[in-house]
Amino acid sequence: MAASAPAARPLAGASAPLPFSARPQPASVALLPRAPAAIRGLSLGRPAQAQPSARGRSVRCLAALSPEMRATLDKVVGSSKVVLFMKGTKDFPQCGFSHTVVQILRSLDVPFETLDVLANEALRQGLKEYSSWPTFPQLYIDGEFFGGCDITVEAYKSGELQETLEKAMCS
Repeated sequence: MAASAPAARPLAGASAPLPFSARPQPASVALLPRAPAAIRGLSLGRPAQAQPSARGRSVRCLAALSPEMRATLDKVVGSSKVVLFMKGTKDFPQCGFSHTVVQILRSLDVPFETLDVLANEALRQGLKEYSSWPTFPQLYIDGEFFGGCDITVEAYKSGELQETLEKAMCS
């Protein structure tokens, strides 16, 4: 007959772990505030003004957006009331942020087009300059840059996204 295993004892000086209910809870994660009006209201037909860094110089250097790329992006953004530049496709998103925006648009039953920025590096880099927004997804409504994932989520929660989409669909 085998001997029973000795009872496990904590290491000297170690305390027993707290049950989950007694552990301190992390603070909830706050989403970024809505983009400033200067960013939200960008007209895609004119170049955005560069914002200097705190030291008065640019922290990143982007290649100039070619006239051909700008014309192509103007055409794509104007081709549909709602356009989402994302990583992956609406049926197979390749990142959680893109997936979130797709789910929001689907929940609102809004027709929208998507373009996969992972399929074309020139498109991906050109869009960053075109919108003055460094990340994806990028949502365009009625030809204007609306925002990324965090801005879209906040606007959805506040009802602003629904209002903006209704106006775009009626115009």
